Amino acid sequence: MRIITCEQEQKFHIGGDVVITVTEIRGFSVKLAISAPREVPVHREEIYRRIQAGQRPGEEAT
Repeated sequence: MRIITCEQEQKFHIGGDVVITVTEIRGFSVKLAISAPREVPVHREEIYRRIQAGQRPGEEAT
């Protein structure tokens, strides 16, 4: 894992295809803009875990 200190509007390049831009920093919240090819899935962790468990992103856990 890499920990990077950044400022608003700073960009990070991952590989040659993914760019993450810090668009807003407000208190303990950070907004990111992620530019990636359509075939590269991008999910927050809680959505990713639901997908891995076989649930659709909008489904409630049973």
